Amino acid sequence: MAYYVRMGQIPPKRHTQFRQPDGSLYKEELVSSKGFSGIYSNLYHIYNPNEVKSIGAPVPFSWEPAKAHGLNQTHLKTSGIETTGEDYLSARRMLMMNNDVMMGICSPKQRKMDYFFKNADGDELIYIHDGEGVLYSQFGKLEVRKGDYVVIPRTTIYRFEFAEEGPLRLLIIESHGPIETVKRYRNEVGQLLEHSPYCERDIRPPHEIHIEREKGDYLVQIKKQGFLHQYTYGHSPLDIVGWDGYLYPYALSIHDFEPITGRIHQPPPVHQTFQAWGFVICSFVPRLFDYHPLAIPAPYNHSNIDSDEVLYYAEGEFMSRKGIDRGSFTIHMGGLPHGPHPGTVEKSIGAKETHEYAVMLDTHRPLFITTDALEFVDKNYPMSWTE
Repeated sequence: MAYYVRMGQIPPKRHTQFRQPDGSLYKEELVSSKGFSGIYSNLYHIYNPNEVKSIGAPVPFSWEPAKAHGLNQTHLKTSGIETTGEDYLSARRMLMMNNDVMMGICSPKQRKMDYFFKNADGDELIYIHDGEGVLYSQFGKLEVRKGDYVVIPRTTIYRFEFAEEGPLRLLIIESHGPIETVKRYRNEVGQLLEHSPYCERDIRPPHEIHIEREKGDYLVQIKKQGFLHQYTYGHSPLDIVGWDGYLYPYALSIHDFEPITGRIHQPPPVHQTFQAWGFVICSFVPRLFDYHPLAIPAPYNHSNIDSDEVLYYAEGEFMSRKGIDRGSFTIHMGGLPHGPHPGTVEKSIGAKETHEYAVMLDTHRPLFITTDALEFVDKNYPMSWTE
């Protein structure tokens, strides 16, 4: 994160005595990244964070690549799905993966989690396609809504409570490395620059400390190396009276991303929103089209020799694509050219603006669809450029 946040009660000096009303010490916990070289936060617990009551049998929780799918331009027709499973974890359908990143959908029937989740494998980015609710974590309460990117650092302990009314659809991205703001948007001390398409005012950290003091049995399901490890604690992990630092979950709305435009068609890097190890995430948002007198608003054909490109279609109509619905994915593989469907280039000439929303994932290493994705494959899509 680019800036420091402080919430609740903390001592004036870190690693010093900080006492509870009964005279006992609050339990300090350092949550740090890259050993002691990355961003970190200090948290102050009422109870010992290591107080484990029981450890249950681990539950398998992983996905397999469908390597036999081969080299094909791919459309995953996931738009018609209403629910993908019973609860927040069982409803996760990861549809593509490599060693750096996984991407999928989640539409649980149950809107409130009766357990906590900790992802010890990587950072998460959750795009709220439909729905609204509250993320509760050690760092406090964060209200989330339609259009939000919710960035959750590795090992954050959290639960979601979503509104019972209306549809709920989440796009899930899990990263092996940290998900960060874009380096070229920051100055030497981490402040977002004037030409960045968003700034610190758009980033929403937790807004309210949330303390759960009651003792009891609290299940934390911890994702690590292909399993959900079942840890039961004697108190809630949300027993934090205060914290400060640079590591915490936050939300950034796609509606607060300010597009960069030009006289001629701009390449996808102008839409970049986040960076991570081995991939980038971009946001396509409503914007004015190119204004050169001979401009062609539709994108040109492209052979991306180093990357696979994924588009998740959120809202509006993409002029360069036919037969793509809200909630669909397209995956354009490196090694094959891709571009506008026949007829869409001429049709785009003279268009002044677009009202589309989409989330783009560009990977630097080959991406595989998973066996879970096979049922959604549009078998006609690889031939859809034939007039």
